[in-house]
Amino acid sequence: MERWRIKKGDTVQVITGKDKGARGEILQVLRDERRVVVKGVNVCTKHQKPSMSNAGGLIKMEKSIHASNVMLIDPTDDKPVRVGMKVIDGKKTRVSKRAGAAIN
Repeated sequence: MERWRIKKGDTVQVITGKDKGARGEILQVLRDERRVVVKGVNVCTKHQKPSMSNAGGLIKMEKSIHASNVMLIDPTDDKPVRVGMKVIDGKKTRVSKRAGAAIN
């Protein structure tokens, strides 16, 4: 069983690849493939066929990137940080390795 230290809704920074340095919110976590979809990162153009509900044409959408290519942003100092786990008040909590503060 793998431990995931990032989840949907977290703000992350891309640390490698063509979008290095970009920040965005995690829209989706694909645990089976060990990938995440980040808002505004790895954007590609898709040709959409017209349908009853959609006008069609070229649409831009985010593709997934590997989870190891992103780092969580620490809310206290707004920098990328490694994440650890700690038991606080009987609950397992994500903790910043640099500051030692709990991450929601």
